[in-house]
Amino acid sequence: MEEPSKSPLPEAFLSFLQANGIDPSIYIASDSTPRYLRLKPGSEAEIEGIEAEIKCKLEKVNWLPGFYSLPPDILIANSKSYLDGKIYGIDAASGAAVSVLNISPGDHVLDLCAAPGAKLCMMLDLLGGSGSVTGVDVARHRLAACRTMLQKYSLGDRCRLFVADGTTFSLAPLRVDSRSRSCESSFEEKDERFREWTSRRPWKERKRAAKARETMSLQSVTMSENPELIFYGRHSGVVGLSKNKLYKTMSDLEVSSCSYDKVLVDAECTHDGSVKHIQKFENWGWTTLQRRVLDAVRTDSLTLLQLKLLRNGFRLLKVGGLLVYSTCSLTVAQNEDIVEQFLKENTSAELQEINEAEEWPCKSGRIPKTLRFDPLTSQTSGLFVAKFTKLAA
Repeated sequence: MEEPSKSPLPEAFLSFLQANGIDPSIYIASDSTPRYLRLKPGSEAEIEGIEAEIKCKLEKVNWLPGFYSLPPDILIANSKSYLDGKIYGIDAASGAAVSVLNISPGDHVLDLCAAPGAKLCMMLDLLGGSGSVTGVDVARHRLAACRTMLQKYSLGDRCRLFVADGTTFSLAPLRVDSRSRSCESSFEEKDERFREWTSRRPWKERKRAAKARETMSLQSVTMSENPELIFYGRHSGVVGLSKNKLYKTMSDLEVSSCSYDKVLVDAECTHDGSVKHIQKFENWGWTTLQRRVLDAVRTDSLTLLQLKLLRNGFRLLKVGGLLVYSTCSLTVAQNEDIVEQFLKENTSAELQEINEAEEWPCKSGRIPKTLRFDPLTSQTSGLFVAKFTKLAA
């Protein structure tokens, strides 16, 4: 008797893949795709101990510094090294997207869709002891998970996290010189200043927050409402600052010189390139896949969102800075089409060659200078990557 297929993909999804030129066999290749982890800098001497604990040898990823691969069935979540914050899971393709930003000490970096936080951690690893990272996400519970990660890995010193709409977020990075001016000029202000962040807030502060939430529930939420700051590190520039200074938005003139050096827009998408995510629909039900991935109305709304995120991320980029746009979708509509439309709209945007990719196991996208990772080509999850710079007007 012929054995049934292990996990047959529904016809509607196969048609979706065919229409987008995606090889269905990548969803089979994922069974042998390794897991990846990044070793926290300074923990290199402990590799043998980590290997002994998880009973598995870590294979160094030669094309991506700090990354190691391991078999897909090896679990690390309960290991001491994971719980102690010496390793964290992040796919090599995602790590490549972050590395394309060429983050250097002193950079001010914006992660416009920060949750769930692994890329945010890598950014802070690369940043070192100067500069800052601002993480933004529209989902408070997902951003709270980022905050937990930062605390676990002791990486939050130069980071601040805002619950906000990435398509409209407009706050400047807090550079050292502007911070000192803020503290001096705000001497006469009556505005309350930010103290060092703590998860254990005083009773009076909790009472004020509860009252504010109660007041807000009685009012309609407007677009002018300030982003919610849910975390800030000791050296993020927030401590000692007044709320007026923190929530001061930038003019177009200020953006060109005082905004972010690097911006990552890892946009919300249908996640069809995240093969393990697609495989979850076997348990969730393929009808859920129809609603979340294949529905034309949802896809149209996502592409509009992606374009808006890219536009705003680029608006907040300083002249000469770098922006990376990525998605874990393999569809042309959410990747190359977005890039082409954005370039038509923005004469100051220039697509950049990703020189590091010469040594990477990836292939070119349908537009020159863009990249695609997938399980067959790269032994990673699927990811699209494009790098832009901003030219002077």
